[in-house]
Amino acid sequence: MNIINEYEKLLESKRHSDYSLGFDPLFMPSFLFDYQKALVEWALKKGRCGIFADCGLGKTPLALVIAQNIAEKTNKNVLIVTPLSVTHEFLKQGKKFGIDIKRSKDGKSKGKITVTNYEKLHMFDPSEYAGNIFDESSIIKNPLNKTKYTVSRFTSKTPYRFLMTATAAPNDYPEFGNSSEVLGNLDYNEMLSTFFRDTSNDKNPQWSESKYVLKNHAVNNFWKWVTSWARALRKPSDLGFSDEGFILPDMEMNLIEVKSKVLLDGYIFYKPAKTNDEQREEKKKSVESRSEIIAEVMSKHEFSVAWPHFDSEADYLEKILPESKQVSGKMSDDQKEEIYDAFSDKKLKYLIIKPKIGAFGLNWQHCNHTVIYPTHSYEQAYQGIKRFHRYGQTRKVQVDIPYTESEMPIIKNFQRKVQQADVMFEKMIKFMNDSLTLQKADRIKKEMVIPEWI
Repeated sequence: MNIINEYEKLLESKRHSDYSLGFDPLFMPSFLFDYQKALVEWALKKGRCGIFADCGLGKTPLALVIAQNIAEKTNKNVLIVTPLSVTHEFLKQGKKFGIDIKRSKDGKSKGKITVTNYEKLHMFDPSEYAGNIFDESSIIKNPLNKTKYTVSRFTSKTPYRFLMTATAAPNDYPEFGNSSEVLGNLDYNEMLSTFFRDTSNDKNPQWSESKYVLKNHAVNNFWKWVTSWARALRKPSDLGFSDEGFILPDMEMNLIEVKSKVLLDGYIFYKPAKTNDEQREEKKKSVESRSEIIAEVMSKHEFSVAWPHFDSEADYLEKILPESKQVSGKMSDDQKEEIYDAFSDKKLKYLIIKPKIGAFGLNWQHCNHTVIYPTHSYEQAYQGIKRFHRYGQTRKVQVDIPYTESEMPIIKNFQRKVQQADVMFEKMIKFMNDSLTLQKADRIKKEMVIPEWI
């Protein structure tokens, strides 16, 4: 019994629930919604935390207000880091809300608040900044990722650190460890040893399941630990506020089966591709037939975006779909942004873009149709869909997913990750609200005045 008690004490010590490295807000503008004001106040008092808010809930103005507070408090610089496609959105929002923010492409600060993209981060001197804000921070999800290493090293001595994303752990829960490590909490390996077990030696492992799973006795403690340094919400009511004005329209997701008649190398009859190599071979050989179906589907809509994975898919679709343009990796940053702006301004009808190039942070509520290519990456598909199915959208969003028989396992794996993400939000919101209830009760006790007659 003593061993169990000692272990529970150990888990409790890992929660880091009481640490506070921040300050009370100095600047709280009226343009923020009530739930956003609550998030800003909590985040600034924490000093280092994650805000895992769904797409369309205003992470950009949140980041701008947090940055302005740090600049006023410290009279030092703040660096906001985003994917390339999102950088210009911060400039537009800064102008809209009257917060001075400038862009840097050369590693030099341009003012108290500077925004740049992840690819330029290595050019900056971390000692110049009192605060770092990383937008779409799920980019650091892989512990072996070069970007994660760069971000961790850059923030190691920064006083104030903030991570913002709608997909905090898009593939598996252990990805929370990377966020924790950047914020100066438990590092990735410490988190694994505390809360997870390795399933590599299980007798019947499933390829679609995570290598690491939560220990049965550590489930609740894990979510308590996560909510000690992060806030998650899909709607304002998750924080106890009204959802008025934040009701999402319906979304219709259609699976379109493409009958593949591609003969794989070495076969004289058609057979479904099963291995990864066979799937890649089939995709390459069926580009034209799949693209023709996709072009037909897109042409029925006023505006549409397709998210292919290969250059050959994007090139052929652009060739056969009138009034379309693709954003490719070989383009300059200025060329990419020119096409983004053309689509945002309704001057371009059909956009073709790889998810890894532009699935993050863009607001395209004028469009309510998209084509998602099957992928094992829940994050890429979810972020792609959320360019359209977000607050401010007034119409039903239609998502078409063309697939071949061999891609059905990919679809099922994606569906598993959707369910896992739903569980993640449910758990975080439950323990987050439990924590808020305890904090409110504690504050009431501290503020209570004892009547003189007692």
